[in-house]
Amino acid sequence: MNIDFHAHPITKIFRENIELLGIDPIDDDGFPLPQWTVEAHIDFMNNAGIDYTVLSVPPPHIHNGNDKESCEAARKINIDTSEICKKYPDKFGFAACVPLPCVDGAINEAEFAINELGALGVKLSTNSNGIYLGDKSFEPFMEMLNEKNSLVIIHPCRARQRPKNVITGKVAAIYEYPADTTRAVLNMAANRIMTRFPNIKFVVPHNGSFLPYMLSRFSGVSGILASLGMMDSVDVKKEFANLFFDIAGDPEPIALDMLLMITDEKHIVYGSDFPHSPAKIVLSKKLHFDNNEKYNSIRQKIYSENALSLIKGGK
Repeated sequence: MNIDFHAHPITKIFRENIELLGIDPIDDDGFPLPQWTVEAHIDFMNNAGIDYTVLSVPPPHIHNGNDKESCEAARKINIDTSEICKKYPDKFGFAACVPLPCVDGAINEAEFAINELGALGVKLSTNSNGIYLGDKSFEPFMEMLNEKNSLVIIHPCRARQRPKNVITGKVAAIYEYPADTTRAVLNMAANRIMTRFPNIKFVVPHNGSFLPYMLSRFSGVSGILASLGMMDSVDVKKEFANLFFDIAGDPEPIALDMLLMITDEKHIVYGSDFPHSPAKIVLSKKLHFDNNEKYNSIRQKIYSENALSLIKGGK
């Protein structure tokens, strides 16, 4: 099986609830939500040779500052997504959205989605209204996910504060997405989330974003800070060793090689980023990857073996 860990269902229910929450995707991320249908996604999968896709909703994050409204939206979206998976069980599974930073609501929704809807795990935004993964307030939620051996698909959203007078601050996909992913994972590492909650299977998007560069830098700087009593000591390499990574975006010619410098071939899975990456572009990149002899020894691990272990672990 070829399994896709990074793809987004943009359903009518999702659009309606984002609008009801008063969230504007263009204002939030500088990019409109692309068109999507189940039929178009299956057609894309057939053309790409993808057998199974783990769906997770895209940004913008669903919390609008009102816990009750955001919890209600998450429930509607998760039920809607689960119906797609029930109709096409051999094609789709899903990671549920949760209304963080409402921790009680997130715990309740994750338990409902996993226990009642058959979710494989949860999708978490790098930050939820400015509160980042790794924050102490999220500890009860992490404890629950750890108890369930849960799969967690991380997806970036833009930082709540950013410079808007430069191109990197206008369209989140250019810079803010990889920057916020890096920011969130470093915060998780600093708080030893991966080693304190070892049963959670975190999937970091986009070839690890800037993490291949930051591993050595953060290891060095955090060691200095720990020696000065400015933070707790942390084994950054050990924290990174518990992460999985998808290769959505541009794994070739540089990013995948860089990623393999900080992780091993058993911790990498495939991601298409469809429909935010158009089918034609994804198919072209995938064809090149499939025919690059350089990756012959690891390609099936990325497409299938590693992915299957994550899905089984999530269940």
